Amino acid sequence: MMTIEEFKKKQTNKTRLIGLDLGSKRIGVAICDDRQSIATPFKTINKTNNNELIDELNTIIKENNIKGIIIGNPINMDGSEGSSSQSIKDVSTNIGKSIDIPVCLWDERLSTVGAFNLSSQLDINVSKKVKNIDQNAAAFILQGAIDFLSN
Repeated sequence: MMTIEEFKKKQTNKTRLIGLDLGSKRIGVAICDDRQSIATPFKTINKTNNNELIDELNTIIKENNIKGIIIGNPINMDGSEGSSSQSIKDVSTNIGKSIDIPVCLWDERLSTVGAFNLSSQLDINVSKKVKNIDQNAAAFILQGAIDFLSN
């Protein structure tokens, strides 16, 4: 696992990244363009076990020429790390050991709320909002990280 600053040093121009919103039952996936300017919701993976998650991520990475992974870290609003953050760190460490590209955690405070509010502004009906909330949250996380990386 590396910091966002270390992650930035490992990235080159024309590099696509994947963003993950890790939930206990569903994982939201987003991918950015190779210029790292726009994060786009990609899909939601129903989590069954870690091996299947790794296999699914490897497939997405190969098919989309992904060179780095940004994983949302659910830090508490006061900046402290709770049990959810520790759980995400454990899964992220497992992903990092199993997939041979850089992995970085990104503060995801309010990403689900932000994704839900954004879809509200787009006048999307509630059932679609709920159905796509995980991948939209992943896009929100990835967009925040790529905005940081570009500055």
